[in-house]
Amino acid sequence: MDLGLTDRVALVTGATRGIGRAIAEALAAEGARVAVAARTPQAVNETARAIGGDGFVFDSADLTAVDELVDAVQARLGAIDVYVANTGGPPRVSDPLEPSAEQWEAAHRELVVSPMLVMRRIVPGMRERGFGRVVAVSSMVAREPLDGLALSNVNRPGLLAGMKLLARDCAADGVTFNAVLPGRIATDRMASGYGSMDAAQAAAHDEVPARRLGMPREVADAAAFLCSERAGYVTGQSLLIDGGLTRSW
Repeated sequence: MDLGLTDRVALVTGATRGIGRAIAEALAAEGARVAVAARTPQAVNETARAIGGDGFVFDSADLTAVDELVDAVQARLGAIDVYVANTGGPPRVSDPLEPSAEQWEAAHRELVVSPMLVMRRIVPGMRERGFGRVVAVSSMVAREPLDGLALSNVNRPGLLAGMKLLARDCAADGVTFNAVLPGRIATDRMASGYGSMDAAQAAAHDEVPARRLGMPREVADAAAFLCSERAGYVTGQSLLIDGGLTRSW
């Protein structure tokens, strides 16, 4: 299937590891000109070389860096057609009353404010050109909160609510807003949470209906479709990719 992404400029944040990297690879394989954005210069450069993209150092915790990133990408590659909002999750906390004000603010800044500021910069141009795709890499916790993930549980639905409003406003202009909601995916973060990848796989076998962890590429393929011309009539949606783990419909 031709996804119609050849020469489209795609900005992917958090693009050097796990799901973000898999999405960057999938978009590059479809012919998109991918802007690889992440915090660590060495990882950014390595990933950009590996997928044939362009690297940009960006820390989503620094709101002043948003304009610099958008300006740099558009100066080098042209107007941004596709934006994949991805970032690592905030730290685990066992009690929702435990996080400090600084931790709440940091999580809100990275998970909600930073991507909304990127959208503020790029969505008007997308509307003028009649094409745009925004995909957030969220989490199943946006649908069904999980113990120990209070910072994610509270903040991830906020970004989806903002995108839902934009989806309705921009639908007639050819600009769509969607999200993928991964469950347990075989990433370094998942392995770290369980002590090892083998332990994470064993837990998934016992607890996930699919009896395994998902693979980053399985999330990436879904995200690439939502970024494509073929998905022009899909907007304001959140797609669970969790092997059946979430109990809500």
